[in-house]
Amino acid sequence: MSASLPYRANADFLESKYLDWKKDPASVEPLWSSFFEGFELGMAKLAAQPAKGAEGTLSEKTLSFRMRVTNAIHHFRALGHTAAHLDPLSAQGPEIASLSLAGLGFTDEELEEDVQTHMFRGGQPMKLKTMLGELRRIYCGKTGFEFWHINNPEVRAWLLDRIEVTEAPKPAAKEHIDALRWLLEAESFERFLHRRFVGQKRFSVEGGESLLVALETVLEGMPAYGGKEIVLGMAHRGRLSVLANFLRKPLEYLFYEFSENYVPNMVAGDGDVKYHLGFETVRQTSSGDSIGVMLAPNPSHLEAVDPVVEGMARARQRALGDTAERRKVIPVLIHGDAAFAGQGLVAEVLNLSQLPGYRTGGTIHVIVNNQIGFTTQPADARSSHYCTDVAKMIEAPVFHVNGDCPMEVVRAAKLALEFRQTFGRDVIIDIVCYRRHGHNETDEPGFTQPNMARAIGQHPSTATLFRLDLASQGILDEAGAAALQKELEDELEQGVTTLAEKDKKANGGNPFEGSMAELQPAYDYNPVKTGVELAKLKRVGERLLETPEGFNLHPTIAKRFLAARKKAIEAGEGIDWAYAESLAFGTLLTEGHGVRLSGQDVRRGTFSHRHSVFYDSQNRERYIPLNNLQAEQGRYCVYNSLLSEAAVLGFDYGYSLLASNLLVCWEAQFGDFVNGAQVILDQFIASAESKWQRPSHVTLLLPHGYEGQGPEHSSARLERFLQLSAGGNWQVCNFTTPAQYFHALRRQIKRSTRKPLVVMTPKSLLRHPKCVSKLSDMAEGTTFKEVLDDEHLLAAPERVTRLILCSGKVYYDLLEFREEHKIKNAAIIRIEQLYPLNYEMLKEIVAKYPRAQKKWIWCQEEPRNMGAFYYIRPRLEELSNHKLRYAGRERSSSPAAGSKAIHSLEQDKLVEAAFSV
Repeated sequence: MSASLPYRANADFLESKYLDWKKDPASVEPLWSSFFEGFELGMAKLAAQPAKGAEGTLSEKTLSFRMRVTNAIHHFRALGHTAAHLDPLSAQGPEIASLSLAGLGFTDEELEEDVQTHMFRGGQPMKLKTMLGELRRIYCGKTGFEFWHINNPEVRAWLLDRIEVTEAPKPAAKEHIDALRWLLEAESFERFLHRRFVGQKRFSVEGGESLLVALETVLEGMPAYGGKEIVLGMAHRGRLSVLANFLRKPLEYLFYEFSENYVPNMVAGDGDVKYHLGFETVRQTSSGDSIGVMLAPNPSHLEAVDPVVEGMARARQRALGDTAERRKVIPVLIHGDAAFAGQGLVAEVLNLSQLPGYRTGGTIHVIVNNQIGFTTQPADARSSHYCTDVAKMIEAPVFHVNGDCPMEVVRAAKLALEFRQTFGRDVIIDIVCYRRHGHNETDEPGFTQPNMARAIGQHPSTATLFRLDLASQGILDEAGAAALQKELEDELEQGVTTLAEKDKKANGGNPFEGSMAELQPAYDYNPVKTGVELAKLKRVGERLLETPEGFNLHPTIAKRFLAARKKAIEAGEGIDWAYAESLAFGTLLTEGHGVRLSGQDVRRGTFSHRHSVFYDSQNRERYIPLNNLQAEQGRYCVYNSLLSEAAVLGFDYGYSLLASNLLVCWEAQFGDFVNGAQVILDQFIASAESKWQRPSHVTLLLPHGYEGQGPEHSSARLERFLQLSAGGNWQVCNFTTPAQYFHALRRQIKRSTRKPLVVMTPKSLLRHPKCVSKLSDMAEGTTFKEVLDDEHLLAAPERVTRLILCSGKVYYDLLEFREEHKIKNAAIIRIEQLYPLNYEMLKEIVAKYPRAQKKWIWCQEEPRNMGAFYYIRPRLEELSNHKLRYAGRERSSSPAAGSKAIHSLEQDKLVEAAFSV
């Protein structure tokens, strides 16, 4: 609002704003509040003793002074943080001209003027110099409160009450000593590692030890606010100290990870480095309450763990029945300053925070602000003033704190916890500190930041400064502090001794003691009982057709969509892809399992095929048939997501880690959109079981197929998934029938092994007349088949001299061409599950065609350097002992042609080639 707005506003608008202000001054914008206060002050003064100016008016000088008082309060609240002394390496905070006496429009003589305003201290009278001194102390000290960007007056008033509290209770001596202990634990631990394990990377938290103070404060405060669990995510800086001191991972296990003999006891012996490992424990607070703490394992890729933690937290909230207030499980994310400002995933995850399908009741973000990213200065790393400015998009309050002031960190952490539990929104603690060493302990920071490195080298540690402060206050003398430090050092030495004793007994260490690792049985191809009793299938199918009485379903959905389903369920055939999916979901729900489906526009489906949520065409009321199948059933949760891939897939992956009884599906709007989530695929879904023994059964639905829609809407990059396939890490499938899809979805829940499922789902096949299944194909006794034999041969198998192997949509093009040209010597074999490839089933099928052993053709729609060809060729050649022939598009840098005409020519050519090459 411009300052001149009150004078431009019409009388009615002015009157309504004035009435709002009278009811609650905090309910209107600051400049309106300033205007009305000045107006009332002037009127009150006029009534009490008219000024010497013109009769019936306040003097211009009096009005000006009072407006400047009001504006000064506003300026400190809005801008005071910019003058706070936040940098431990500087002697004082910056000078901000607009907050100086002259900048606020006052003279030295006016400092002795009496002021009284309800906007500060409840109207308590004081001298101007006292008021300005108080405002400067509150807003320009060692904590900078940034919250004036919050538009909600209730939230802003709540923060004001706590920030401007008249007399905050002084922390007890025990709180000071606890804070010192937390600092010394971190400092002693890091220095111990530095001495004992020379030259090893540890990404120490030295310079940012106050991180432990913030975490411990949140932990200690949780019981009072109903908190039961913390789900924690962080990068590698400070991780070892957090594991040792916050999660209390046994020191002998942690030290073992530094040992030359350390071999992670993992699936393939390829576990991740020590500063990526996760851990799970239960901490006892000083009040005797138990708080569960779960640190998620994470890759090096900055901020990639954020959405995973959010998904894990929501899954835990569901498990604890905490889905309304979401106060029992608190996600806490620890960031670096450069990553928080630089990684787009941060904004995506912040955007999840208040969305119905993804909110977790608010996240406490703690930023270890080293004021540098690797070797890059903030001036080169961001365009914003603060690294936290991205959080303003969700109006999160930000508490900037000088890391050398642990009691200020305690205060900020307490306020952050109370805020989160009160409003269910995100909050940021920005601990401004420094990095004592380089990016790791083998780097030399003086190469690129000589001035900063020199200042850090001369700067005492936070614990040293705090010890001196406590001694000066008479809280803890030097002897007491020294005894505390010796106690901590003795604990560290004992950890090494314990490890040595275990090594002598040849037991070694167990780095996964207390971790979240889950052993998986070896992958096998044993059939899983996924078929469902025919009567039950029909019952579920019929319930999916029902709508409440008086519900105004869109005519097109009623006449076409439901009518087609009704015909199919009555006939027991003609079940299309979407109906098979609903039957899979529905039968799982009736068996007590839950189903979660999220992604862009998934309720309707990108291709208007799913319609799992019905909307009343008159009032948009919603009805979900899958949640109305029977009295007792699991819950179907379907959420249209924000336009994000990385954050949403990461969230759903995290959810799947802690919700094994729930089918968790993420669908890309088009298959190629999954490119935007590649980091989640690479760092988590493909490799987490191998690195951290974290199994997941998350299911990816990726619309894939060449229909002439151009390079951006054809390929889900099947080749990338196959390239990442190893060690039975996931299942990569390209189905050709709805029944196969039905069984595969149910297999995700019904089998003992938990593996991610990647499905190349169809587009044109959603309505293809031949891409349908019979109800009997899903009935009891049927199951998923990794390879499908030719069901439509035009001659006996002995007459077949050509085997065409394929997967997915191209099968129907091949089938049509063979029927049209009455080709009798070619069999079409469908590999439904490309990885893991069921060699035995494939061998059994191809053995039926003895005359075709020398002529195997792989047919695909994708270019030769994409799709499954380079993956499947060596496997099929090993099986046949002959060179595999190829029918498909030529090599290309682009997934598909942009021209519909060129696409059609290419498609016709590759299909014909399959029968002639």
